[in-house]
Amino acid sequence: MIELEEMQRIHLMGIGGSGMSSLAKLLASMGAAVSGCDLQRGACVESLESLGITCALGHSPGHADRFDPQLVVYSSAIAEDCEELVAARLRGIRTVGRGEALSWLFNAARGIGVAGTHGKTTTSSMIGLILDRAGLSPTFCIGGESRDMGTGARLGEGALFVAELDESDGSFEYFHPSLAVVTNIDWDHVDHFRSWGDVVDAFARFASGLKAGAPLVLCAEDEGVGVMLRKIPDAQGSILRYGWGRAWDWGAFDLCHKPGGGVSCTVCRRGEELGRLDMAVSGEHNVLNALAALAASNLLGVPFGLASETLRDFRGAKRRLQPLGSRRGVLVIDDYAHHPAEITASLSAVRKIHPDRRLVTVFQPHRYSRTAAFLEPLAAALGESDLLLLLPVYGAGEPAVSSVSSQGIADRIRERGRPCSLCSGEAEALEALDALLSEGDILLTLGAGSVSRLGGLFLSKGEGEC
Repeated sequence: MIELEEMQRIHLMGIGGSGMSSLAKLLASMGAAVSGCDLQRGACVESLESLGITCALGHSPGHADRFDPQLVVYSSAIAEDCEELVAARLRGIRTVGRGEALSWLFNAARGIGVAGTHGKTTTSSMIGLILDRAGLSPTFCIGGESRDMGTGARLGEGALFVAELDESDGSFEYFHPSLAVVTNIDWDHVDHFRSWGDVVDAFARFASGLKAGAPLVLCAEDEGVGVMLRKIPDAQGSILRYGWGRAWDWGAFDLCHKPGGGVSCTVCRRGEELGRLDMAVSGEHNVLNALAALAASNLLGVPFGLASETLRDFRGAKRRLQPLGSRRGVLVIDDYAHHPAEITASLSAVRKIHPDRRLVTVFQPHRYSRTAAFLEPLAAALGESDLLLLLPVYGAGEPAVSSVSSQGIADRIRERGRPCSLCSGEAEALEALDALLSEGDILLTLGAGSVSRLGGLFLSKGEGEC
């Protein structure tokens, strides 16, 4: 915090990413002169520019002269040999990764850190909203845009700081929460972690770095969490577990999926029934996310009644099973899922709220490294669609690998006897969807890349239809 207070001109490389744009908004709210650059102009960049933040297109050594920053913050997508980053260092400008910069703010506050391979954006959004409705005015910074808050970051007036902590590059180890949540531990980000064991070890180091006496809220249903716990025996006295049934500190049972969307369940704390939780968001994974949020907010003094009432209206983060609209009787849903476990959870949720509708999925694999590592699991998860369209791999900054493509997923899905079509890009996918979709179908777009545009493009094609 002291270091940031001394640096009023801050330049962010990769500012168009969801996590970086949230940090940019937070720094600007604190009074810093924020600038940034990115290779593409997207919705995040446009949102930042509307706030008066200058965003340059591309990375250039000349940005050091143009913006004269005292600090350069770079995303994990920026290569160490990027000319702009090298030029800043040669000029003696301090450079840090996004995670480290955010940790300076977080560690100086009463930090509520949400970590986990899956579900951390939704869970941190839930906690932030509950604390806000309770009048605690938290600062928050998440890796997506909260549909309820209308932003991914906001400077609050209270002492609490809710943050989504990213494990993808190991930077979550910079954070020392006053209260931490771990939703699950799965193997992902294979460019950084060589094995599942490496991921578990990183989470164990993170959990060992909490501030003295800080409680740790953990999902009791997750295998990786159980393995991590055996590596941090000293933390046993300050752990709260959540999961299915009555056996945990926080539990859920009598689950009901509501037709058309939403889920409800009965919640108990240490076996004592607290009441019914009725949510507009769907999926069993969101019940677990909600239990984590209820446990964390209760530790901070928020009663169950207020917290559950808040979650009843919770709409979630953008691109998390987000309904976009309908055209020709086809309901379009967009989701960020790109890991096999996330895809399985999203498809299961859609199936349970729309059991009688045909599910047509368009998936865009994210990163060549992830696609190569998870060919079989991706095929197994995606094969649950009634009809699947595959877009080319979205590299997300990784160089193309000739031996890795969507064809590998398609081959494995067809071996399972499931229908699958390859599309060369958005234009071909739109043409195929126009021919394939019928009234009553669900169109689900999945992936962390540009596939997010496809649902809107499909809907907009119908604007001139009679």
